[in-house]
Amino acid sequence: MWHEVIRLPETGVELETYLTDNRAVEPGRRKPLVLIFPGGAYAWRSDREAEPVALRLQSLGIQAVVVRYSVAPARYPKALEEAAEAVAYAHAHAEEWLCDPHRVAVMGFSAGGHAAAHIGMKWDRMPQGRNCRPDAMILAYPVITSGEYAHRGSIENLLGDEYDSLKDEVSLEKFVTEETPPAFLWHTREDESVPVENSLLLAGELCRHGISFELHIWQHGGHGISLSSDQVFPLNDPKIRPECQEWIDMAARWLQQL
Repeated sequence: MWHEVIRLPETGVELETYLTDNRAVEPGRRKPLVLIFPGGAYAWRSDREAEPVALRLQSLGIQAVVVRYSVAPARYPKALEEAAEAVAYAHAHAEEWLCDPHRVAVMGFSAGGHAAAHIGMKWDRMPQGRNCRPDAMILAYPVITSGEYAHRGSIENLLGDEYDSLKDEVSLEKFVTEETPPAFLWHTREDESVPVENSLLLAGELCRHGISFELHIWQHGGHGISLSSDQVFPLNDPKIRPECQEWIDMAARWLQQL
């Protein structure tokens, strides 16, 4: 496994790689690659949504990179600029990283889902252009809207004193176009922090614009459950939900079939 930390030159964002070379099975095989954006309300980055997820993706035949994007006191558009550079860098290093240049996806959890979806919606506004367009988005209980169903804390941490003037600019359901990448979304109905309506709003807009997507909603399971297994929670923790553990296998199959 190639495990290293790379600091990108323009924004300074750090990428932590979890890459395999396939030499035991098929040297040179190109795999999908997923750039992981952990959650944390734009105030921190959750460890349970970083390395454990990367290692699980590796076990499913997917190259993984954790994006250590900026959080408060950094403000918008810093994380968006970092996401753009990260995706463009992944595309540029597809051959070196043994990844399929047409299956470079972003994966985000909670506020990290906002960061991942943000570049999916606004790649065409960034200086890297199509090079920073993700080929797919995998969004886990994502923060999407700044409207009625917002997780206000995430949006406030992202915008700071410019909350009132910029909140509509980061309400991502408003920026879906026919060029938005396909998406895999999942949520739980009883999420007490980021209402399930965030995923429903985005799914509705994706459908309206003819964008391919899958949406999965489980009834039980709180917020921030990541893999929902004993890999990320103590034994017997109520956030371990066997039914919710299925999402990553489902997302991997979806990505492999793109």
